[in-house]
Amino acid sequence: MVEYIPSPKKPKTLPVILSRDEVTALLLAPRHLKHRVILATLYATGVRVSELCQLQGTDIDSQRMVIRIRQGKGKRDRFVMLSPDLLPLLRRYWKLYQLRSWLFPGHRITEPITRMSVARLCTQAGRAAKLTKAVYPHLLRHSFATHLLEAGVDLRRIPLLLGHASLRTTSLSLHVAHPALHATESPFDALALPANLERLP
Repeated sequence: MVEYIPSPKKPKTLPVILSRDEVTALLLAPRHLKHRVILATLYATGVRVSELCQLQGTDIDSQRMVIRIRQGKGKRDRFVMLSPDLLPLLRRYWKLYQLRSWLFPGHRITEPITRMSVARLCTQAGRAAKLTKAVYPHLLRHSFATHLLEAGVDLRRIPLLLGHASLRTTSLSLHVAHPALHATESPFDALALPANLERLP
C-alpha cells in the first residue's frame, strides 16, 4: 500500500540574493585580510565552498587569467574566471601570509580550511556589515550567477562558470534577475487608466 500513497510535494523557494551594494558592504566588513579574500573569491568566481577549500596556490593561472578547480562536484576539473581586480588581492594575501600550498589553510597550515569555518566567517561578516539577510557561502554563488544575468551575460554561458551539468539548475537564477523581471510589460500598464489613479476616490 505504501507505493500507492502519494508523497508530499516539496516546497519550491527562490534563493535570496545580495544586491551589489550589500556585497560591497560584506567585503568591507572583515578586519582580517584572509576573511576578506575568501569572501571576494567566493563572489568573484562563483565557486562552491567545497571547491574554495581545496584551492592551492598553483591553481591560480595569472597568465591565462583563470583558476583551476580540481575535482569539483561530479569529480570534474574545470576552470573559472580570474578577475583582474581579484588577482592583486590574492597576491598581496599570499605574500603577507607567506603561504606554501593551500590557498586558504586552516588552523594547521598543512591542512585546508574547513567548510564550517568558511560558513562561520560568512555569518560574522554579514553581522559586521549589518545585513538583514542571513549570509552563507552559497548565497555568494547565487548572487554571482544572478548579477551575471543582470549584466546581460548569456544564460548558456553561466553553467560553464558554475560547473552545472544542466542548464536547468542555472535557470533558477533567472527568476530573481531584475532584467528578466523588468523586460516583460505587465498587462496593467496597457490599460487606459487616468494618470491620477492614486488620487481618485
